[in-house]
Amino acid sequence: MKKWLLLAAFALTAAVSTSALALDRTVIADKAENVTPLLNGSMAPSVTVKTADGSPVSLQALLMQKPTVLIFYRGGWCPYCSRQLAELKSIEQDLVDEGYQVLAISPESPKKLQSQKLETEFAVTLISDESLAAIRGFGVGFYVPSDTRKLYKDRMNVDLTADVTKTAVLPAPAIFILDEAGTVQFSYVNPNFKVRPSAALVLSAAKLVKPQA
Repeated sequence: MKKWLLLAAFALTAAVSTSALALDRTVIADKAENVTPLLNGSMAPSVTVKTADGSPVSLQALLMQKPTVLIFYRGGWCPYCSRQLAELKSIEQDLVDEGYQVLAISPESPKKLQSQKLETEFAVTLISDESLAAIRGFGVGFYVPSDTRKLYKDRMNVDLTADVTKTAVLPAPAIFILDEAGTVQFSYVNPNFKVRPSAALVLSAAKLVKPQA
C-alpha cells in the first residue's frame, strides 16, 4: 500500500511538470497548475535565504549539513500549512533517527516567522524566502490573482509577498527530499493547496530514498 502511495505521489509530480521539461523553472507561473518544479535528479539552486532571526544563509550550505526534507508552504496564516507542519511532529523523531533535518520555506518575512515560533512549537526549522529566490529556483512559484490577494487581505489581514512587478506570489505546496549533495531524490507538488501528503507518506518516502551509508 505504501509503495502504491509513493507511486501516486510521483505520478502527481510528473503530471505537474512533465509537459514543461524545456521551460525555465525560475519563471513565476501564471497559476498554480502551471508550475514547473525541479525533477528528481536535479540539483537545488544556489540561493540565499534567511533564518527566522533575519540572518542571510546559503540554502546549499544548509542542505550540505545532512539529508533534508524540504517543505514549501504558503505561510503561518494558512490553516492547511499549519496543520501539515503540526502533523509532521508525529514523525519528527523518526526523521531524525533516519538522519534527516526538516526545513520549511515560506515567502513570509523573518519577523512573521518569529511570531509563528512564538505562537506554535513547530517541529521544523522555519526559513524566510521573502526574496522569492528559492521559490523561483525550485520552480514552485505562481502569481496570485488580484481578487484573491484582496480577499486574503480583507478576511485574514494577510499581506502577500510580491515580486518586482508588484504582483503577489505564493508557492504551490511542495515537499522535496534531498541528499547532502543537494540532489532531489523525491518530490511531491500539488497545485491544490488544500491537499497535503500525510506524515506517513513523507516518512515512507524518506526511508525509501535514504542514502546508503
